Amino acid sequence: MMILWVIVLVFVYGIGAKAQADTTFVLESSVLTYHMSHPVHEVDGVSRGAKGRGVCGAETCDFLLAAPVKSFDSGDTNRDLHMLQVVRGAEFPVVVVKLKIPMADIAMKDFECELEVQFAGSTAHYSHVPFHQEINGAEHKITGVVPATLTDFKITPPSFLTVPIKNEIPVKVDTMWKMQ
Repeated sequence: MMILWVIVLVFVYGIGAKAQADTTFVLESSVLTYHMSHPVHEVDGVSRGAKGRGVCGAETCDFLLAAPVKSFDSGDTNRDLHMLQVVRGAEFPVVVVKLKIPMADIAMKDFECELEVQFAGSTAHYSHVPFHQEINGAEHKITGVVPATLTDFKITPPSFLTVPIKNEIPVKVDTMWKMQ
């Protein structure tokens, strides 16, 4: 009989730890960091200006994260202005990331998700992108790296000293979501 109670408690606790359908998450804080590489130097541009929301349905949790392109700061105003020109920031002022997490994975520490990224007038899709989360009560810290490239968004690589930057521009995502 004692074993039956233990199994029931584990089952009830497991269900309670997971987000249920129609659960809403709000983005509490975020740090988005893109990395640009050139033979002469490496650059990271950081944004803390994202807004976001997540909603769990019956089968998936859909998260939307949006940041103004001009909110990314590389520490060099001229470089940031040039980046805005290259990615057509005036015409497409927001980068939007949509994450689709299977409901079965929402309480897991490590999971893979589907991503759609809208940037510079193009949309790229990424499958099986690994993410990690730490859950502390209603807070979910979700981190991962979007494996973005310039060609994903039809961006001509800018050059420095006549040498173009590398095609890879991974974006590190570090977010804190609060379950409502």
